[in-house]
Amino acid sequence: MMKEKVIIVGCQFSHMEEEQFNMRMDELKALVHTAGGEIVAKIEQSRQRPDAATYIGSGKTQELAEAVSQKEADLVVFNDELTAGQVRNLDAAVDVRVIDRTQLILDIFAGRAHTKEGKIQVELAQLMYILPRLSGQGQVLSRLGGGIGTRGPGETKLETDRRHIQRRMDDLKKQLADVKAHRESYRKQRRKNSNVQFALVGYTNAGKSTLLHQLSGTETFQEDLLFATLDPLTRKIELPSGYEALLTDTVGFIQDLPTSLVAAFRSTLEEVKEADILLHVVDASHPEAYAQMKTVEELLSELNASSIPLITVFNKEDRLTRTQSLPAAGKPSISISAFQKSDQLRLLQLMEDTLKQQMRYYHVRIPADDGKSLASIRRYTLIKSEELLEDKNSFDYKGYVLEDHPVNGTINKYESTY
Repeated sequence: MMKEKVIIVGCQFSHMEEEQFNMRMDELKALVHTAGGEIVAKIEQSRQRPDAATYIGSGKTQELAEAVSQKEADLVVFNDELTAGQVRNLDAAVDVRVIDRTQLILDIFAGRAHTKEGKIQVELAQLMYILPRLSGQGQVLSRLGGGIGTRGPGETKLETDRRHIQRRMDDLKKQLADVKAHRESYRKQRRKNSNVQFALVGYTNAGKSTLLHQLSGTETFQEDLLFATLDPLTRKIELPSGYEALLTDTVGFIQDLPTSLVAAFRSTLEEVKEADILLHVVDASHPEAYAQMKTVEELLSELNASSIPLITVFNKEDRLTRTQSLPAAGKPSISISAFQKSDQLRLLQLMEDTLKQQMRYYHVRIPADDGKSLASIRRYTLIKSEELLEDKNSFDYKGYVLEDHPVNGTINKYESTY
């Protein structure tokens, strides 16, 4: 299958640092690559503010039209969100499809969603994006015949009926509420079993899925593409003491995540809020690692997840150049290569040590004939030491337990007699 030829366009405004602008353009290239496009030209412009009619001004629009003709481009992608009027004017001027960064991200998400919830969320986000842009988009929408930026809301003739879209959005929100209720009952069951949960968060392509695979020993989708993981994935892991916990992979964050996506994916991102400890995975080798860290921290704050204990995991240590240094991070933090066994073990030990700080220490002696209590202690607590006391026909345990876990009833019963 031939790749679509794409021209990318970006504007550096007066408030924007050059490094920040270059990072956004590099990110746009990666997004186009992820969507399956081939970049044949790049057009950049410096302005005080966006042009109301064409975003880049009439002179640059002419230059863009000439580049489209010379390169025989199929698509133009702008590195910002465009208004319906700007898209309409640009589309008429260059005579090929024009989409913006938000539409490109939505398109990638549409291709990546596999679960029912993910598909509902993507369609809802796309409709939220399209609805305010319906006015005067007949020509643009008539071009939706296939290619990047056209996946999503199926056969619906979007330009014909705003009310139909509103009804569809209401229906999707109801479906999403049902799925969310199901997810909530699953979470409650997980809480009842009191499995400790770690959640991987971080910028897209930081290596979260690779880390999940390496720590859990199960197959996960890993590819050097943005948004390789869209649907949350939870796997069981074992900490050095033998204590079992859950590790969840989440969708990668990105600078200026479209507001429609933040809203539509709220329930997916709520997995983050359910975690006991977050692992913030950072691509240490990325030249803009610090800026990416800040983006993730800001989004975590928006999700009201800033108070959850967090371990900063500087990944891809093996790719660091001699001139690169790690950004400053709060404690605890660790620098690793996800593929190194010794680094995996160091990370698991740090996860266990951090978890202990959220638990209470206990010392208890349980009769050897109380099999049920012994099984509970072994399953639900992080055991530091276990000793058989033959003369007392009992087991002596030292370890750590979650403050709100039901097994505290058993511990309290035998602690009081010890």
